Amino acid sequence: MDAQQADGESTSGINEWKKKAPYKVHDKGEDFKALYDANCHCGKVKYELSRQEPLDSKLCHCSTCQRQHAAPFQWAAIFHKEDINFLQGHHDLEWYDPTAKSIEHKLPCKVRCSFCHSPIMDEGRNMILLFPSLVNFKSKEDRELFKPRCHMFYDQRVMDIPDGLPKWTGINNESDLIEDSPPEKVRELERKREEEREERFKKGENK
Repeated sequence: MDAQQADGESTSGINEWKKKAPYKVHDKGEDFKALYDANCHCGKVKYELSRQEPLDSKLCHCSTCQRQHAAPFQWAAIFHKEDINFLQGHHDLEWYDPTAKSIEHKLPCKVRCSFCHSPIMDEGRNMILLFPSLVNFKSKEDRELFKPRCHMFYDQRVMDIPDGLPKWTGINNESDLIEDSPPEKVRELERKREEEREERFKKGENK
C-alpha cells in the first residue's frame, strides 16, 4: 500500500478507513457467523463472509471491467459492507479510482491485494461487489447460490454468451433487454414501462 493510502489521508481522518466496514476487523466476541472464507492468489489477503447468498450476482461486460480484470467480463456478487470480515491482509490492500484514475480511497473504487494485485472487491458507497472466484466453496450447492442472474453492459461484450439469462445494455433494470433475454422478462419490462408511462400521463408529467 502506498504511504498516502496507509495513512488514510485521502479519507476523513488518519486511518479512519480501518475503523469502518468493510475494513473493520470483527472481534471474536462479536456476532459474526462466518459461512465462507476467501483469499487472493498469494494468500496475503484473507476474509470471510457471514451472508449465505449474495444480494445479487451478475456478469459485467463494460470496457472498464474488461481492462481492469484483463478478461472478457467480470463476475461479481453484491454484499453489504458488514457481511465481510478480514482475517488478515486488510493493511495490504490498494485502492484505485477508475474515474479519476487515482489511488485515493475515493468511493466508488476498486480494491486489490498490493502484493499479487488480485482484485478483491469493488467498494461502493453502500455496498461491495465481491468476486466469487476468490471464495473457497465447500460444495456445489454453495457455488450455485452465487450463480450469475444477469448480464450488464452486454452491448460492450467481446463474445456472445447464449445462456438465456437477462442481458441489459447498461445497468440491470435501468436499461434495455437485448439478444436472447428471456421473453417473459422482456414482456415484464415493457409492461412496467407502459404502466410508468400511463402514471406520468395521469399526473400530467408528459405534457
